[in-house]
Amino acid sequence: MARAMFEYTKTILEKVSFNPALFCKELQKAVGRLLPFEIKELEIWIRQLILKNPELETCMPLLRA
Repeated sequence: MARAMFEYTKTILEKVSFNPALFCKELQKAVGRLLPFEIKELEIWIRQLILKNPELETCMPLLRA
């Protein structure tokens, strides 16, 4: 089930990537419910997403909180 939550989180983040404020809000929720190794994987995935949407870079500190 944990893997399903990780995939669901990626889907949600991709859908809200047009709005940095909403993206940050959803990312904060994700950090609260994912396992530490999944957060590391998510960070790698988000770095790829930032290449397309550089304005999302402002949310990266949430992964280290």
